[in-house]
Amino acid sequence: MSVPAVGKVGIWSLELRFGDKAQANEAAAELDELGFGALWIPGGVDDGVPADVERLLGVTSRATIATGIINMWRHRPADLAAWFAALPDAHKARTLLGLGVSHGPIIGEQWGKPLEVARAFLDGLAAAGMAMDQTCLAALGPRMVALSGERTAGAHPYLVSPEHTAQARAILGPGKLLAPEQGVILESDPAKARELAVGALAQYRRLPNYRNNWQRLAFSEAEIDNLDDRLLHALFAIGDAGVAAARVAEHLKAGADHVCLQVIAGGPVGDFAVLRPQWRDLAKALL
Repeated sequence: MSVPAVGKVGIWSLELRFGDKAQANEAAAELDELGFGALWIPGGVDDGVPADVERLLGVTSRATIATGIINMWRHRPADLAAWFAALPDAHKARTLLGLGVSHGPIIGEQWGKPLEVARAFLDGLAAAGMAMDQTCLAALGPRMVALSGERTAGAHPYLVSPEHTAQARAILGPGKLLAPEQGVILESDPAKARELAVGALAQYRRLPNYRNNWQRLAFSEAEIDNLDDRLLHALFAIGDAGVAAARVAEHLKAGADHVCLQVIAGGPVGDFAVLRPQWRDLAKALL
């Protein structure tokens, strides 16, 4: 099978997975109709994401449903490959499995060297007959980006800037999928925007792989510890939908094939009354 079509712009949303299922299904159907090429949902620390992929495939007809990411520590490769093999062909064609090694502080004593874990998991998938063109890797560092190009459809970096996109494209070369996530804060008040950005980054700044990546992008430890405005504006498109569109254009110019936008709106998970108007604004600006 070939790499699923994802278009230039998608939506990354934890709400589509963890929000009220009926509301999430209605929102996903609208995003599909609006023309977003892919809908990305997190895998996280549990093993339940395949069921949510199936649910979203069932309420959409065009968009690819992608995972950002399936946690390698929560799934057996053979089980994942068997689940994928059992999907109807029309659904297989719209499924992209983003895979990742998660984070040492989350996994705990089981934690192993990320590249070794990733290689072993990909070996298991391939041995079980998985269509590797329908997988990609969460990749930040150069060696994981390189592995994503060698063994899967490409890379899905998270919490990165267009500068990282340019570096990743240089490593991947042409012809491999590069689909960075891009946080968007549609807020004109600087204080409110900063509050939303700080809230979104609070847990990530403690995780070594993100910290290391931001340092590779020339941010200091102090800027990361203090969540300096320079870091926040590098990682988030802050302003209106036009600002978001400009940031997408930067990623595409730097070598991205697809940019998945995550709206950071605050409030309870699954507040679709807030999210859906903002998604519509992004569609008007980008599609």
